[in-house]
Amino acid sequence: MKRSYRGVLWLCLILFFNIVITQATVHQYYFENYGITLLLAGLNVVLFPIAIWIYKRHKNVGANPNEK
Repeated sequence: MKRSYRGVLWLCLILFFNIVITQATVHQYYFENYGITLLLAGLNVVLFPIAIWIYKRHKNVGANPNEK
């Protein structure tokens, strides 16, 4: 059976967004824009449960049904 790489691509995309948002958060903190810093940090925290949900949803997609 072929594996589905859709879940892997979604997780890579979320990781990319986490890196970009973290960089923007540090940049805004450096320039003392604390409101935007908190907003970006909150967005980064929200992306983490989404990544867990995608991982759990696609964990066994394409797996061999005879293997346990």
